Amino acid sequence: MHVSRCVVPVATRAPSGDTNAYLLRATSGSSPTDERRRSESETGPAILVDPAARTDDLDRLVADHAVEHVLVTHTHPDHVGAVDAYADETDATVWARYGRTDRFRDATGREPDRTFAPGTTVPLGDDRVRVLDAPGHAPDHVALEVGRGGPIVCGDCAVREGSVVVGAPEGDMRAYVTTLRRLWARNPPALHPGHGPEIDAPREALERLLAHRDEREERVVAAVRDGAETLDGVLDAAYKKDLSGVRDLARATVVAHLEKLAVEGRVAWDGERATPPADD
Repeated sequence: MHVSRCVVPVATRAPSGDTNAYLLRATSGSSPTDERRRSESETGPAILVDPAARTDDLDRLVADHAVEHVLVTHTHPDHVGAVDAYADETDATVWARYGRTDRFRDATGREPDRTFAPGTTVPLGDDRVRVLDAPGHAPDHVALEVGRGGPIVCGDCAVREGSVVVGAPEGDMRAYVTTLRRLWARNPPALHPGHGPEIDAPREALERLLAHRDEREERVVAAVRDGAETLDGVLDAAYKKDLSGVRDLARATVVAHLEKLAVEGRVAWDGERATPPADD
């Protein structure tokens, strides 16, 4: 299969200021030489993923291919803005996560035609795209494995540079760390993220993100053990940098860390006050 990325400027808190929409195109039966010779405008069955907004570039990409399915990795506003428009234009089958159709409908204004669950395969020519469970950044988040053992469209699970916001109440830090470990275990040849360039060294990137979460978590634990009790107190102790413009995101991330640590018994957290565990 072939993965085409279209960078879509959109209102987002991502540093890049845009979201990646993807077109997954069937190339079954073609050798690499044949594929190089194929015209970029050649039509063929395709899946549109995360159409964040309508742009001229995305319009052209969609028009040049027979889009049969529209999927999103998750329903945050910066990933779904043009789902309805392109679905109407292509008459494609629109998919949503089973059990999350209300969330999908609220985000897109559209009723899905079909639902998927982790393990569902969406046919594309002679091949398929497999849905992988990938919660953490959002409760309905999935990733898409392109072909058997192929690259993974990972949405907001990973980025090539920087880190991913995992902020409560949407974010679940325990689930996010598990998702990173599962992606590492799959060892795909590439990750195609929701923001920024392709990740061509997936394990290295995932290890960096896991290390970043471990480091932040240890800072949160140290802050609580040193006497910080309020959320802002823990935040100021755990972040040693200027948070201008992103303090709300950092606060939500600290809450997600505290919730994870409370489940694991490393801190006590009642939603307002953090203290060391009782057995300390």
